[in-house]
Amino acid sequence: MTDAPRTRAHWTLERRLIVALVSLLAAVSAIVGTVSVVVVHSNLVDRVDSQLASATERGRVAIIEPPPGFEEDGDGDDGDDGRVLAARGQSVGTIAGIVVGGEVRQAAVLEEDGGIGQLDDDQLAALSEVPADFAPHSVNLGGDLGAYRAMVVGTPGGDRFVIALPLAIVEATTAQLAVVITLVAAAGLALAALIGSLLVRRALVPLQRVAATAERVSTLPLERGEVELADRVPDSDTDERTEVGRVGASFNRMLDHVGQALTARAESEAKVRRFVGDASHELRTPIASIRGYAELTRRSTEEVPPDAAHALDRIESESLRMSALVDDLLLLARLDEGRELRSDDVDLSALVVDVVGDAHVAGPDHRWELDVPEEPVLVAGDLSRLHQVLANLLANARVHTPAGTTVSVALAHDGGDAVVTVADDGPGIAPDLQRTLFERFARGDASRSRATGSTGLGLAIARAVVVAHGGSIGVESEPGRTVFTVRLRAA
Repeated sequence: MTDAPRTRAHWTLERRLIVALVSLLAAVSAIVGTVSVVVVHSNLVDRVDSQLASATERGRVAIIEPPPGFEEDGDGDDGDDGRVLAARGQSVGTIAGIVVGGEVRQAAVLEEDGGIGQLDDDQLAALSEVPADFAPHSVNLGGDLGAYRAMVVGTPGGDRFVIALPLAIVEATTAQLAVVITLVAAAGLALAALIGSLLVRRALVPLQRVAATAERVSTLPLERGEVELADRVPDSDTDERTEVGRVGASFNRMLDHVGQALTARAESEAKVRRFVGDASHELRTPIASIRGYAELTRRSTEEVPPDAAHALDRIESESLRMSALVDDLLLLARLDEGRELRSDDVDLSALVVDVVGDAHVAGPDHRWELDVPEEPVLVAGDLSRLHQVLANLLANARVHTPAGTTVSVALAHDGGDAVVTVADDGPGIAPDLQRTLFERFARGDASRSRATGSTGLGLAIARAVVVAHGGSIGVESEPGRTVFTVRLRAA
């Protein structure tokens, strides 16, 4: 019972309208056909009742004055049923019977050859059930006789007799009419379904154009960058006097509002990027000056108090960290502005080998594994930036996993792509952190990140560089296994 509604819920509007139209026409056709059959059947039965009244009058006359040539059978019966059937004008199939004590004791039927046939006991019992109210009633005599209209009437001598006329012609005519109506209705429904589907499909063409516009808009990269919503529903489909026109006009207004919001957002983001870029660029000079003065002071021949020497060391250390942070922010601002990177043929195999070698020196407490193909894997890109991506991934694996962790780096071809995977068997990344892992300043452990000098921009830079190269980067992590996958187009 629950599958049908769920199935109908997935029907298209076109199918629903056609099914509703055909169902409505089928209901109307059924009602009209049923009423027509009932009315025709009632009229035919009324006509048989009129014929039954005439046959009754002829029977009464025949009982008073036997028809010419009628002879009693001499078996002791009064022969009233025979007189009724022998009356001039009686039709074939007419039944006449004598009612004695409320039961039909004797009855006969006028046959096609003019002879008179007797009814059996079951048929006499069926006739006996006809009420003696001097009104026509339907009765089924079974056998070859079938349905009849029967009426009990009185004789001039005070007796009663029953007379009945067959309903075979009425039933046949009614059945034929029902078949004709059914066939005509079925043909009409098929034609209505065909024409209705064409009309509904034509009427829904504007709605399909609106849907096509919505589908094109849905594929636009609205999440970042400057987006121009040039698609609009055609003016012919925005007539607000129609339902589809109102949908089209409302959709265009919605696109206008969304376009304005996206423009405002893009302008705001551009201002922020310019501010970050300008601020980063301007900060590089004073930071370099701070580092220079700190180094100059430490190189002085004059003795510096221990506290001052420690302060100078901290100043130099933090200036280095701030310099790295400013460089990272400046790089991200430039990538956000869409500045093109260099596009050289980069041997990714050699690059992976070099980066893993550097990581092995920086993290001797980890186990480093390398798997590269024998043939060089070339990609088109910026060597220094790709080196930064791989270095950030390996530094992330080294810093955020305990000593003794195995880090595996693999390079392989996958169709027309070059795929680099960095996997480790460390504790894994929390599920709630994986969703924001590549965002800026995302940290799994803020205190540890600050202690190790991490700015929380390494993975954000990795993603920005990979995306700028037309590639993708992703992560899959569970306790005991974390895998970063970088996919780049092979040269």
